[in-house]
Amino acid sequence: MTKQTYRVVQWATGSVGRIAIRHFIDNPVFDLVGVLVTNPEKVGRDAGELAGARRSGVFATDDPEAILALDADCVHYAPRQPDLDMICRLLRSGKNVVSPVCYVYPTNHYKADLERIDAACRDGGTSFHGTGVHPGFAGDLLPLTLTRLMSRIDCIHVHETVDLSNKHAAWPLAMGIGWDPDEALAKPGRSPESVHAFVQSMAMVVEGLGKSIEKVTTKFEVARATRDIAAPFGLVRQGTVGGLHYEWTAWADGHPLVVYHSIWTMGADIDADWASGSNKYRIVIEGDPPIQLTLEANRLHPQGDQGYWGLVWTAMNGVNLIPAVCDARPGLVTHMDLGIATPRGLVRPRSADFNEP
Repeated sequence: MTKQTYRVVQWATGSVGRIAIRHFIDNPVFDLVGVLVTNPEKVGRDAGELAGARRSGVFATDDPEAILALDADCVHYAPRQPDLDMICRLLRSGKNVVSPVCYVYPTNHYKADLERIDAACRDGGTSFHGTGVHPGFAGDLLPLTLTRLMSRIDCIHVHETVDLSNKHAAWPLAMGIGWDPDEALAKPGRSPESVHAFVQSMAMVVEGLGKSIEKVTTKFEVARATRDIAAPFGLVRQGTVGGLHYEWTAWADGHPLVVYHSIWTMGADIDADWASGSNKYRIVIEGDPPIQLTLEANRLHPQGDQGYWGLVWTAMNGVNLIPAVCDARPGLVTHMDLGIATPRGLVRPRSADFNEP
């Protein structure tokens, strides 16, 4: 039976967590009852204050036991890295879990982890849903939805393009931007394990089309900066790496069926034509009829690039599914299980815009 309100906990208050808190405070469908933080300086502060929203009367704690003891319907679990033991404890405590950081769809690589999650769900009578914008939406739910318009499908391409030129965080340098091109090609900065996260979404699409993945192949190339580029995180010199293109291909029936392109660039000043220069997702389906769709914000984020709309999409794609996950059968529930989940509380009077603290 559908509930009128859902008691929710926000686990972690990074960029995605703060976006979720602002929505929980503003949407009458949700009742924020707890917030878990890892920074000692945030302990005891009002959740609204942490998120740049009005005061909520809910104060942050760094004590997981206090969160486990709460009466809550769901935890929006958004740390930098997942802790499987803690996820299982939350599920066994009777709390459903929605997370933008892990376990989007069952694959052999994560089989042991998912068996533990399923057992915890059975013990707690709860459900787990992993999601995000990619993996979790742009690479699976969105292309699968578009396939309904097709008569024949030859190949599906998903392009994720991220413009790094205005990033303040230092991670582009760790990933290979500014490196010697030969060194970057010899030892890419991105972990070789990262492909497994995306294979989950690939499997959802391939199996949704009635096929199975035979193999996944990887291609990696770099582009050189065509001039010195001054970025908030440092200077990228001409001739060094100004763009990264990871290409992962899922094969079925001896042919490429789903291809993911992860493209990170320093804008348009690179020696490759990768349709860079903005943050967007582009779905291209080859077949009959051919289809192309671009997911891109139609205006700049009020906080600039640090307020990248993709973070909002990442948060809301999970938050909006909380009612459906709470109402679902116990166990791991994917997009395929939830079907067309309808968000609740989105049509409401407009409140004052919230700003990042």
